[in-house]
Amino acid sequence: MVQFSCVIKEELGIHARPAGQIAKKAKTMDCAVTISCGENSCDARKLMKLMSLEAQKDDTLVVTVEGPDEGAAAKELEQFLGEII
Repeated sequence: MVQFSCVIKEELGIHARPAGQIAKKAKTMDCAVTISCGENSCDARKLMKLMSLEAQKDDTLVVTVEGPDEGAAAKELEQFLGEII
């Protein structure tokens, strides 16, 4: 299991567009990806669940990656999230 955190810089937080991008990216990975914001967490492959986190600007997300090649997947996700949120 690999974990990392990132702070949301996007003014609108995680709304439909970035949630869709995150879900699409997570679906391409062979690992389970879980995103937590505060006390709430969800499977990163589920668009509506990501939006239900209600993650706002300056919130910290904790991303957990588990499975084959989790190290490389986590590194790729960390870079991806840094670019879109």
